Amino acid sequence: MRVVSGIQPTGNLHLGNYLGAIRNWVRMQDEMEDANRAQAAAGGSAEKNQCLFFLADLHAISMPHVPADLHKGTLEMAAALVACGIDPAKSVLFNQAQVPQHAELQWLLGGTARMGWLNRMTQWKDKAGKNREGQSVALFTYPVLQAADVLLYQATHVPVGEDQKQHLELARDIAQKFNNDFASEEAPVFTLPDPIVPPQAARIMSLRDGMAKMSKSDPSEMSRINLADDPDTVMKKVKKAKTDPEALPSEEAGLAGRPEALNLVTIYAALTDRSVSDVLGEYGGEGFGKFKPALGEVLVESLRPISARFTELLEDREALDAILARGASRAREIAVPTLDATYKALGLVRG
Repeated sequence: MRVVSGIQPTGNLHLGNYLGAIRNWVRMQDEMEDANRAQAAAGGSAEKNQCLFFLADLHAISMPHVPADLHKGTLEMAAALVACGIDPAKSVLFNQAQVPQHAELQWLLGGTARMGWLNRMTQWKDKAGKNREGQSVALFTYPVLQAADVLLYQATHVPVGEDQKQHLELARDIAQKFNNDFASEEAPVFTLPDPIVPPQAARIMSLRDGMAKMSKSDPSEMSRINLADDPDTVMKKVKKAKTDPEALPSEEAGLAGRPEALNLVTIYAALTDRSVSDVLGEYGGEGFGKFKPALGEVLVESLRPISARFTELLEDREALDAILARGASRAREIAVPTLDATYKALGLVRG
C-alpha cells in the first residue's frame, strides 16, 4: 500500500488545519508503520507500506502569488507538518519543486488528457469564474499535474475529500487511457489509485463566528488559534471567543441553533479524542465561565509541544532544508523508474 497526498504551502497554520488533514496524515503514517512492524514480525513480504506527503508549491503558481510569501509558506508548512507529527524517518516528506519529475510527467500526460475532461472540472469553473480567458493555463491544466503527482509514485491510495474526488477520477481516467494506448494489460505503466475517505475530521469554525470556518484569511487574529501562538495568547483568544448566555446542555441536541457553543465543544472533543456527547456529559449545566478555562488548558497542553517544535525548526533553517532535501531524494528514487517507463512507452528517444 502506497499513499500519496499533497497540501498547499499556505503558511500561518491554525487549529483548523491541524484537526483537519494534518492529524489524519499523522495517524495514517503511524498505522502504516505499525503494519510494517507486524508484517516483518510475521516474516511477511519485504515490500513496505509507505506514505508520501508533499508540499504542492508547483500548484501554488497556478494562481497569482507573491514569490516571497510562497517561499516562506513552504518552509513554514514543512516545519508545521514535522511539528505536528509527520516523521521524515517514517514518511517521505518533500516539496514538488525539488522533484522535477512531477512537471515532466505532467507534460507527458498532456498528450493523453482531453480538453473535455478538464473543462468538466468543477474547481476550474469555480476558480475561473466568468473570466476564463484571463486565467492562467496552469489553472486549467493543474488537474493533470495532480494526476502526475500520484501516478508518478504508483500510488495505490489517495486520501480525498468531497472537493477532490473528481480530480482523482481524472487521474484514473488518464492512467487507464495511457495504459490502453501505450502499454499492455499484462504490463501497465501506471497503477490506478483508489480513494481513501479519511475519518470524519472535526469541522473547526471561527472563534468570532460559529457559522464561518476558521481561516487564516480572516482579518481578525482573535478568530483563530495559530499553531505558533504562545499559551497566554491561546488562553486570551479562548476566553474572548464568542458564546451565548446559556449554560451548556447535557445532550448534543441541545446545541442546535448554538453554533459558537457547538464549535467550542467540538474543539474540546477533538483534542481529547472524545465525542461531543461525552464532553457534554461532563460539562452539561455548566456555564462558559468554567468551560472556557478548561478548554484553554486542553488547547495549551495539546499545542505546547507542536508550537515549541515548530519554532525550533523555523529557527534552524539548515535542519529544515535537510529534511526536505532527504525527502526529495527519496521521492526522486521512487519516481525515476515510472518516468523512464513513460518515456519508453511513448517512443521518445533519450540516448
